[in-house]
Amino acid sequence: MPSLIDFRRRIRSVKNTQQITKAMKMVSAAKLRRAQDRVIAARPYAKTMREMLANLSAAAQMDDRASESSWLAVREPKRIDLIFVSSDTGLAGAFNSNLMKASTRFYEENPGAEISLTLVGRKGRDFHRRRSGKILSEHINILNRPTYQEAADVAQEAIRRYRDGETDAVYLLNNDFKSVMAQTLNLTKLLPVELENKDDKKAEQTDYIYEQSPLEMLERLVPRYVEVAVFRALLETVAAYQAARMTAMDKASSNAKDVIDTLTLNMNRVRQAAITKEIIEVVSGAAAAE
Repeated sequence: MPSLIDFRRRIRSVKNTQQITKAMKMVSAAKLRRAQDRVIAARPYAKTMREMLANLSAAAQMDDRASESSWLAVREPKRIDLIFVSSDTGLAGAFNSNLMKASTRFYEENPGAEISLTLVGRKGRDFHRRRSGKILSEHINILNRPTYQEAADVAQEAIRRYRDGETDAVYLLNNDFKSVMAQTLNLTKLLPVELENKDDKKAEQTDYIYEQSPLEMLERLVPRYVEVAVFRALLETVAAYQAARMTAMDKASSNAKDVIDTLTLNMNRVRQAAITKEIIEVVSGAAAAE
């Protein structure tokens, strides 16, 4: 049984840890509010752009020169680029481990494909380095407050490779922010652009009057669409990570309190036993003296 000094040291150590976890929870809560506002502002633009681009692709396919466009070419996915977005730091529960499992499943679902990785975040970089994945580029320490230019830098290599026919498809894997308590894995096929479902009446009613050729507009809008999608993914990842970290630190603080209560109870039992032993020794000595 540990002594009273050992119990006091352990309680002091756990209290210090609890103070750290509480401070980290407060920091994540402050960062989450700002990240959440940026995500909410970015979602409508990204969603509308994807819908518009899908309709533009459908219009461009009616052009006689559609076969010449690399953006409309649908090739057998023998070579795939995966943009993998994780966090730079941990202490966020299963935030990164769920992403690692999803990337492993992606490899299993595409067994015959050559997968090239664009990695954002130190955790994903370290994971795929250990597994000797084919890494095209690494982007570390850009998730503190990501900018559109940083997202464009991430997307540029995948855009060039698809345009030049070096890859057959481009996917994006990240965590989306759903709520403070929940984050959802999101695997999006960026290229080739998937058309809207033809059974969707709303999609059928969408029509545009084009001043330029749809093919010319496609050449300009597809790279911008990929950059916007990556930028939104970075914002979603930041918000989801701060939410996961805040939740994890709250649970850690609660667990620390439980540990402190248990240690305090055991310490009191040891102290009570020591006091009882001393009383018995005093009474026994007095009885022997008589």
